[in-house]
Amino acid sequence: MKLSYLWAAPYVNPINRKARSIPFLNVFDIYGRVFFFSWFGFMVAFWAWYTFPPLLTHTIKTNLHLSSAEVANSNIVSLCATLLIRFVAGPACDRFGPRWVFAGTLLVGSIPLGLAPLVHDAQGLYVSRFFIGILGGSFVPCQVWSTGFFDKNVVGTANALTGGWGNAGGGITYFIMPAVLDSFVARGYSDGIAWRLTFIVPLVVTIATGVSMLLLCPDTPTGKWSERHLHAEQNLVSHGADTHTSPADTIVDIPGKITDKASSTGPNSIHEAEKEEKKPQDHANWDHEAVISKADMVEAAKGELVEKPTWGMVARVLVSPQTLFHILTYMCSFGGELAINSILGSYYVKNFPSLGQTNAANWAAMFGFLNVATRPLGGVAADLLYKATGRSVWAKKAWIVACGCVTGVLLIVIGKADPHDLSTMIGLVALMAIFLEAGNGANFALIPHVHPRANGIVSGITGAGGNLGGVVFAVIFRFMGSGTDYATSFWVIGVIMIGLNVVLCWIAPMPKGQVGGH
Repeated sequence: MKLSYLWAAPYVNPINRKARSIPFLNVFDIYGRVFFFSWFGFMVAFWAWYTFPPLLTHTIKTNLHLSSAEVANSNIVSLCATLLIRFVAGPACDRFGPRWVFAGTLLVGSIPLGLAPLVHDAQGLYVSRFFIGILGGSFVPCQVWSTGFFDKNVVGTANALTGGWGNAGGGITYFIMPAVLDSFVARGYSDGIAWRLTFIVPLVVTIATGVSMLLLCPDTPTGKWSERHLHAEQNLVSHGADTHTSPADTIVDIPGKITDKASSTGPNSIHEAEKEEKKPQDHANWDHEAVISKADMVEAAKGELVEKPTWGMVARVLVSPQTLFHILTYMCSFGGELAINSILGSYYVKNFPSLGQTNAANWAAMFGFLNVATRPLGGVAADLLYKATGRSVWAKKAWIVACGCVTGVLLIVIGKADPHDLSTMIGLVALMAIFLEAGNGANFALIPHVHPRANGIVSGITGAGGNLGGVVFAVIFRFMGSGTDYATSFWVIGVIMIGLNVVLCWIAPMPKGQVGGH
């Protein structure tokens, strides 16, 4: 890892044109620009999606005369639309391309966001939060778009960063919404008017982000989504690789003039090619093409060509044990995050009444803000384990299960202890958040290896699974003590997480005989 990777134009895979490093600080580079809009777009969507919870603790609850049960019901409703959108967004990404789906969710979701100030009762709140949930579906195109621009050696890190920094929107909303509300109240507006005016801020940012995404970014590294297959085939031919030759039988030249059979896991694999990048080349490419073996070229061509979704393909992917593993483990990790993010401020107010709405929201914001580091940690750790174990996808899978089990244990501890000491509570929640959110990043570090020709479908179904978990866990919060027994809900959710992760740990990370994805 070189420091210059943060801004330099990355080396790219010569076949699929995916970047082999992430230019975080260079929005003028096509890869840096897509990376920026991937995480920023999802962060804005998450912030807009969770505009209500920071103000529901007191201001909106009082203004609309809501009971605790009605607030809990609205938390459940807000996740239902997102579940449906995420399920549809996966195949839509494979059909139309993730950029259009991403921008579409932002622009369509901005409509109910702009109408939210018209809410005057519990029924109106349910309807508003249901349709605002459209914005939560933006996670799927965020991950599919990122996967389409970054190669296997960094895709886990890229997906974890875009997802993690995006998820930080759940923390940002807990800071921004109460702060904007307080500023309007200080200017003389009543609480009933002030909370409605706060929605103007996320509305403007959401629309601007969606439009900018369409104007400033491409569909794929090679151009239009509809032409992606042609470019991959042309690149393969131009580099002298034969798609009809099995990668295991491809003859390649390596340093020392020794000719041998290439293996996707042997010495002629992409690891040796990466070492060659550091040596002077007689045919240096002006566009920073990475040097990889012909075997890896063929695998890239076969594994990266996303097919148009059909009902048969969706059915095959859906019943795959590998897909089931990702659905259920992401249901635990991201579902737990969504449900906890909705009630954390209220839990703090219950155990520490002296905090008040704004201070409780500030402490709750920490849970979401940790995503800036914790979710990327999950992806980076997965990539490091993958490299350290000789490109073993089992290592990535083991990391997912480990995160899930540790999270479950910590949730049980929080639930049984039910701390009334603020430092103890904050410390336990922060420690739990590290593993919970790292599990999210670890999950989407493995997904690009599973059914790579249907990556959008797998991402969408998995994302929907996360929201399904959010609904299930929100129901648990709703019916434990009429929506106020948060401690019991925590340990019950912890037991569920441990049980599911242990039961699913035997499933192989990739289907047998799969081409591509290694």
